[in-house]
Amino acid sequence: MDSSQSTVLGGNGGNGGNGTLISQTNDMTTSTAGADDSMQKLNQVSNSIQKTLGLIHQLYLTVSTFNAAFQMPLLQRINGLVVELDNMVKLAEKSNIQVPMEVVNLIDDGKNPDEFTKDVINSCIAKNQITKGKTDALKNLRKHLLEELEQNFPDEVETFRESRAAAAAELKRQAQAQSALPNGDVRVKSEH
Repeated sequence: MDSSQSTVLGGNGGNGGNGTLISQTNDMTTSTAGADDSMQKLNQVSNSIQKTLGLIHQLYLTVSTFNAAFQMPLLQRINGLVVELDNMVKLAEKSNIQVPMEVVNLIDDGKNPDEFTKDVINSCIAKNQITKGKTDALKNLRKHLLEELEQNFPDEVETFRESRAAAAAELKRQAQAQSALPNGDVRVKSEH
């Protein structure tokens, strides 16, 4: 498993905090340590999978050339596989790795899991283009309706534009008032 796959497969780092600078520093350290711990667990699972695949290959070679003399090595390899599978299950229980079922199905079908990512991105792009087309169509409809209304009802359209400008100014004023502190400074949103 390469590093690009391990980043896709996940990690679990949580952070909380009470808003103090010391707590935020500790949260960042905890989050980094949690990410490092998660990556270490992921690497252990990956190594266990690689070892299991090697054991399965050895078992295949032993079975394909089996005769009575190879019975003891066959039993040893089967026991080794069982021990490694048990180890893999224990490592997986400690890890928080979530893989979409579509990816698992692609792997079962012998396909590259990167195809799933490519398909999801292409689907998002297509949906984005459709939505943009709808938005542009609605903007053009609004523009056309305002032009037609202005030709037929110029006074009402002017009143509409004035009331809309006043409402927009009021909303802007309210937004600024909510972000102002009692001393006149402006509150800045913190990014989490």
